[in-house]
Amino acid sequence: MDERYSRQILFTGIGKSGQQKLRSKHALIIGAGALGSGNAEILARAGVGKITIVDRDYVEASNLQRQQLYTEADVAEQLPKAAAAEKRLKAINSDVEVRAMIGDATAEMLEELASDVDVILDATDNFETRMMLNDVSQKYNVPWIYGACVGSFGMSFSIIPGKTACLNCLLRKIPLQGMTCDTGGIISPAVQMVIAHQSAEALKILVEDWDAVRTSFVSFDLWRNQYTSMKMSKAKDPGCMSCGESRTYPYLDHENRTKTTVLCGRDTVQIRPSIQGEVSLGKLASQLDQLGYTVKGNPYLLSVEMGSERMVIFQDGRALIHGTKDLSHAKAIYQRILG
Repeated sequence: MDERYSRQILFTGIGKSGQQKLRSKHALIIGAGALGSGNAEILARAGVGKITIVDRDYVEASNLQRQQLYTEADVAEQLPKAAAAEKRLKAINSDVEVRAMIGDATAEMLEELASDVDVILDATDNFETRMMLNDVSQKYNVPWIYGACVGSFGMSFSIIPGKTACLNCLLRKIPLQGMTCDTGGIISPAVQMVIAHQSAEALKILVEDWDAVRTSFVSFDLWRNQYTSMKMSKAKDPGCMSCGESRTYPYLDHENRTKTTVLCGRDTVQIRPSIQGEVSLGKLASQLDQLGYTVKGNPYLLSVEMGSERMVIFQDGRALIHGTKDLSHAKAIYQRILG
């Protein structure tokens, strides 16, 4: 087995002892899309002993441009991403234990998994899940690595409980609207750049080389040739409800999660974000119009035709998804458009 990892063992940052540590560690990846599939493949090839992947979606043709574990056969079979990833990863390295979990990453699931993982990688598509991840990380003392990308832009930050600022320190509130891959597109090199940052940090954490872990917030724009690394040593907030002195882990509280309700007598789901804020309806309308959606609006709301479904978005972030009573499906549509 040493032959398999010989080039990795030759690297002084890992060596034989580091390789042994990797074999004994467990990585949890939330999301099996572009970032999740890339990180999972790198960690499997590196010989991480156990990898758990959580994802609620299935493989579609539009995924193949950047989601490296999947094939046209997976699209034809409409395989769940987590299941397709598990199959591919086991073919890459049969020595690694891979566990696929098909479904939403709920607070309950994350808390149950956190007791047995050494690092969590963020490969999700929405900030509600990220904030739950952040609270679970702090509550159970598990490092996690934030990552996001859209267009040619990407960012990453390693969050170490007790040492670095957490995501709640940085954001203070969940942003309600920004570009997503469905509204702003994405190029594969941006994905690969974020994966490189995340997987490198994961390897440092798993071999316990804490001095090498990056404490700065990295962002870049590959198309505009921009790269920024911002120090975060002063960003940690003693009053933060997620990591501060009187922490309450607010995003694990059921009352602070996105609310979904089927409207009585109507084929409609109402979605209300946990934290209200103003959505830029004009900017969103322009993005969706360029993507070919039929968009109508006024100063108070935006109506978006989506085949047999229609989404009405209000300035405060509330939305009505017409044409479905499926709460999970409606929530997925909401997060795909609003991020």
